[in-house]
Amino acid sequence: MRIKLHPICAAVAGSFVFQPMLVWAQAAPAASAQLPEVTVKADASRDLGEGYNPPNAVSATKTEAPLRDVPQTVNVVTAEVMRDQHATSMQDALKNVPGVSFSTGDGQRDQVSIRGFTAIADQFVDGIRDDALYFRDLSNVDRVEVIKGPAAVLYGRGSSGGLINRVTKKPGIDVTDFALSYGMWADRRAEADVGRVFADGAAAFRITGAVEKANSYRSQQFLDRSAIAPSLELRIAPETTVLFQADYLEDRRVTDFGIPAYHGRPVDVPASRYYGAANARDADYSQSRVFSGTATINHRFNENWSIRNATRYYHYSLDRNNTLTAAVNEAAGTLTMNHGNVRREEHGWFNQTDLIQKATIFGTKHEILYGMEIGQQNKDQVNNTKLVPGTFDLFNPVLPVLPRQAPGNPTTSNLGIFDTLAFYTQDMITFSEQWKALVGVRYDNFQQETRNRIAGQRDLSRSDSAWSPRAGLVWQPSKAQSYYVSWSKSFQPSGEAFALAANNADLAPETTNNTEVGAKYDWLNGKASTTISVFRLERSNIKVSSPNNVLIPIGEQRTDGVELSGAAELGSGWRMLAGYAYLDATITKSTVALQGKRATITPRHSGNLWVTKDLGHGFGVGLGANLVGARYADPQNTVTLPGYVTADAMAWYRRGAFEAQLNLYNLFDKGYIVSAHGSNANLNMPGAPRSVMATLRYRM
Repeated sequence: MRIKLHPICAAVAGSFVFQPMLVWAQAAPAASAQLPEVTVKADASRDLGEGYNPPNAVSATKTEAPLRDVPQTVNVVTAEVMRDQHATSMQDALKNVPGVSFSTGDGQRDQVSIRGFTAIADQFVDGIRDDALYFRDLSNVDRVEVIKGPAAVLYGRGSSGGLINRVTKKPGIDVTDFALSYGMWADRRAEADVGRVFADGAAAFRITGAVEKANSYRSQQFLDRSAIAPSLELRIAPETTVLFQADYLEDRRVTDFGIPAYHGRPVDVPASRYYGAANARDADYSQSRVFSGTATINHRFNENWSIRNATRYYHYSLDRNNTLTAAVNEAAGTLTMNHGNVRREEHGWFNQTDLIQKATIFGTKHEILYGMEIGQQNKDQVNNTKLVPGTFDLFNPVLPVLPRQAPGNPTTSNLGIFDTLAFYTQDMITFSEQWKALVGVRYDNFQQETRNRIAGQRDLSRSDSAWSPRAGLVWQPSKAQSYYVSWSKSFQPSGEAFALAANNADLAPETTNNTEVGAKYDWLNGKASTTISVFRLERSNIKVSSPNNVLIPIGEQRTDGVELSGAAELGSGWRMLAGYAYLDATITKSTVALQGKRATITPRHSGNLWVTKDLGHGFGVGLGANLVGARYADPQNTVTLPGYVTADAMAWYRRGAFEAQLNLYNLFDKGYIVSAHGSNANLNMPGAPRSVMATLRYRM
């Protein structure tokens, strides 16, 4: 199935391209008389604030906006935070964000829940969907922005609890940064970041990259990863730039599903205990390759009109082989295992056009965004799963030697085609210095088609159209205070990230409503900022994903919550990042006896704290802690993952362009479960024991 534009839709789409051109054409004669003075500066998205407490963000509005003007909770993890913590993965970065909890992601991908709702497909890069199922590297990431609550008004399907947007490093600054790291379990990583702006300002380039090889505290686990991301920006006219970006990532590791459960808790075994093939490095590995290319054109017609057009193409392949616990016999103290393969071959493209207008209407200031998005994704998958013969001891299994590929015919073989067409508009309104508003709406037409290749399985398709509105009002009685109330809505189609199946192709999309009130305060002349929000998220017709990625409807879920977050750039060398979340996430209605159960992998209480101090003379130290309350591993709430507190520390010495840094993790060697599958009680991942990482860096 393909999107066919109605003539009216085609005309509207054309206006997004030709209306700005007409504005430019009308202004061209005056502009040609004398070219304006050229001022070269970095794009707003690449210099939104230094340190731990940035004042602005781009993800919530798709334009640079002060965080205090956004009637929504937005958490930002900056490059400085990630550098100080030596964060190299999304999980490393997101442990700084309250209300985010972690899934094992089938041992092959980044996967989190936000405010009690899975965000498996809610990953974006520079505002463009990036929902391929892989582990991301942070070597090309300048900051991670997490929008809380539904955000379909700008980003389309998904985002019940929120979404994650990675803002990449871009040309526009002169930088030379090389780092070498070595840590526990022979973890070796090299990073590079080099950028230059040419003297006349007409061009700039930047290239980032990383190579990492490591073993693990988990028996047989390893990591072999490489990433490179070159970019080039050309100023082809005084008010026009073209940015070209490419990104390649290759990642190979053991597909680790963690440990099973016993008597309602994860089995009490060493954190290193692996439940899979004895030859896991050959039989249980996942290898993913991701390539993307993006071209972005920015043009400013005059002080009131500007346009941005971005086109991104990506290709993703996955060769996944895994062995995992199939069932546990607690009475006998044994378990059975499955061995399987997953092959994915995926490619797609998106094109976004954003036209921004600044205007004064009836004495009120407006920044209006007119947008259009069109895209297509093709997702090919072949799955095969077989039961491993025999049973195995639950506490100390003698692992089997297995072939890389499970024998037999595939259980799944299909091609999923996803077509997106959307129009959206948003208005940031300034009534006065004290009163502001943010309103917007988006229309999506999302078409899905699944072409099955297995005999007896029919092809499936469906088409969904949805409106996604949001509205928020902000009251700022002073420069230091901001109070807001907001409401937003999102939709989640049955095959949001996976192919349609016979049991979900006729299911209507889920819908999520979020009502939120909050307050944002600036302290100490803007050196510190805090946010508190109280919210209710309600999602109807919700479904959960079974281990084979089939969606099961279970009813309605509600999350009532409170979040607090703070960041500070204090005097005397102090920096701070902190957060706390209380989440009451409960199934309120259910057709499969889950009413009253809590949402999986979602603790009631969670919090984070990270503080650093520059001691002077080149020395500095840091200390942090993470609190995670008890969670349930499965929808039936039969297995509890105990709560825990871990502590980390760091120290540095900097002299000129050189820097030495030491990071210590899990200082008190706490045993804990860091993540779980979310749909299966027997796939729980132990956290890492105490470890150390040393880094040498040259930066100028």
